[in-house]
Amino acid sequence: MKVIKRDGRRVEYDRNKIVLAIQKANEEVEAHEKVSEEKIYNIVASIENRGFDEMQVEDIQDIIEQKLMAEKKYVLAKTYIIYRYTREMVRKANTTDESILSLIKNSNKDVMEENSNKNATVASTQRDLIAGEVSKDLTKRMLLPEKISKAHEEGVLHFHDADYFLQSIFNCCLINIGDMLDNGTVMNGKLIESPKSFQVACTVVTQIISAVASSQYGGQSVDIRHLGKYLRKSREKYKRHYMEKYKDQIPAELMEQFIDDRLHDELRSGVQTIQYQINTLMTTNGQSPFVTLFLNLEKDDEYIEENAMIIEEILRQRLEGIKNEKGVYVTPAFPKLIYVLDEHNCLNGGKYDYITKLAVKCSSKRLYPDYISAKKMRENYEGNVFSCMGCRSFLSAWKDENGNYKWEGRFNQGVVSLNLPQIGLIARGDEELFWQLLEERLALCFEALMCRHHALEGTLSSVSPIHWQYGAIARLGKNETIDKLLHDGYSTISLGYIGLYEVTKLMTGVSHTEPEGLEFALKVMKRLRSATDTWKENTGIGFGLYGTPAESLCYRFANIDKKRFGDVKDITDKGYYTNSYHVDVREKIDAFTKFKFESQFQDISSGGAISYVEIPNMRNNLEALEELVKYIYDNIQYAEFNTKSDYCHECGFDGEIIINEDMEWECPQCHNKDHSKMNVTRRTCGYLGENFWNVGKTKEIKSRVLHI
Repeated sequence: MKVIKRDGRRVEYDRNKIVLAIQKANEEVEAHEKVSEEKIYNIVASIENRGFDEMQVEDIQDIIEQKLMAEKKYVLAKTYIIYRYTREMVRKANTTDESILSLIKNSNKDVMEENSNKNATVASTQRDLIAGEVSKDLTKRMLLPEKISKAHEEGVLHFHDADYFLQSIFNCCLINIGDMLDNGTVMNGKLIESPKSFQVACTVVTQIISAVASSQYGGQSVDIRHLGKYLRKSREKYKRHYMEKYKDQIPAELMEQFIDDRLHDELRSGVQTIQYQINTLMTTNGQSPFVTLFLNLEKDDEYIEENAMIIEEILRQRLEGIKNEKGVYVTPAFPKLIYVLDEHNCLNGGKYDYITKLAVKCSSKRLYPDYISAKKMRENYEGNVFSCMGCRSFLSAWKDENGNYKWEGRFNQGVVSLNLPQIGLIARGDEELFWQLLEERLALCFEALMCRHHALEGTLSSVSPIHWQYGAIARLGKNETIDKLLHDGYSTISLGYIGLYEVTKLMTGVSHTEPEGLEFALKVMKRLRSATDTWKENTGIGFGLYGTPAESLCYRFANIDKKRFGDVKDITDKGYYTNSYHVDVREKIDAFTKFKFESQFQDISSGGAISYVEIPNMRNNLEALEELVKYIYDNIQYAEFNTKSDYCHECGFDGEIIINEDMEWECPQCHNKDHSKMNVTRRTCGYLGENFWNVGKTKEIKSRVLHI
């Protein structure tokens, strides 16, 4: 028999627990109130003889109380009830014990797999995860309204990053790196003045990235164009040096060659500093800094030539990879790269097409960079081009007191995501009920988002000086509150959503790629967008609609709904929901059509959107990739490529990962068996979720294949 615990878990029935509980109560009463051991086992037998396959733990406890009352052991029954109540209070007083202990034992799967960028077996990372479990517990029991906590537990919505909600810190940001480099900053009480060379500027940038990452819980983005000025400073420094030393001794042409050689040495060293520092620094949240480098060549930038050199070198070094502990070049997780396509580099004969060709080659081997179309972005953001934040959410337009657009030095307050398929599972084609439920749940999401906002109000700048006092976000006075940065649209706060495909299928019977389904899907998306626009108008807070890129949430919502609604064909039976507005992975659709179709949702989901296609054997398809990149520029704002080919990150093996005799993934070259360090193609049914995969033998293995 299985016992269903209060949190929904099913565990093996254990009669000894029942016996022990009654014995504990027995010890507390007078002799005439006690029951014999025989009677205790009779009570146990009465439970077992019912022949149920599973029972609720509360039902078992009710039976025990009834049996004790039937024996006229009223004091004993009362004592048992008090014992049961006390145990309940202990559970409510601290619900983190089991999760923390399982984390230490490396058996807490949910926490260990929630963030693929963290190695949950390392002590420093575990320290952060333990703190996160405490924060989640306090958030659930004390900090959030009960209905929000309940909605989160039931999968109505997802209250993101509850493991950091206890602290007055925000989600993600665009660092104002230009201001910090030009005007200096302070770290650990030490003044960092404006750099005099490119190499020093690169070092300062990585130190800023590390400091910023340690005081927020989401990603950050850095616009590389601010480094162009410092590369020119280095060139001028070398020119002065050679002119002073060899002015009349060597020809001008040779002198320029000396200068170029020295400059390229510093360029390589500086970019290498960024790459190695980011991948070797460990922030206080137990991982490498979650950082994105924004690679944008602005045509009116006076340092565009220097920035072209920097971007080219960044791509060359990413293409090469970084050595792991075995000396094998592998793909680093960070920094993530976003490459901007514009008129001069969109593979239509532009001056900088050579850099784009290098970017495509890098994508084919290392899966980065992602691509942003400056053309499409200008259409969606009032003529502006800027980076998304590290978490792929975008800011809404904001102008300063002089009427100038400002993007860097702004941030996201937090995210709450809505489970769209669950509404469809309840409504089952009843549109009146669907729209009613959607309105109710949007109101709940608004309340949850306001909890995030109010938690930040009153935060003092001294909480994170690097953010609030020394330029990453602002230059506020000591102990000044950050409140003015929370209002008037300066920062954003995001409504996420999961499963537009599934809810459309439930309500219309067809995918949103079909005309009837598309009409419904667009109606849903526009209602979500109008909700965030209305909230922004009514509150002055920068609400945005965000196509949540949280893959783990696709599984969480689906698993919750499967327990409640059972296997629903093409919905919960897959084990995952489709992310945001994306086309379901099983639909037969070519890459060009997919990008074109999904682009119509990106301008609605302006608070965050990305689309991707999976391409087999990308390294042998450079021409096809270049055609796709050209297509991105004209048709979609933000896109990336994935690959279905196998790859081992331990040794760089690029072939088919095998299943060994012990039913484990294994690299045939280095015999790595850690599935978190390999890409593996599913080769049987094409299933793209996380599930038990029967490989044709009696044993089943759990195979989590990473979406890189």
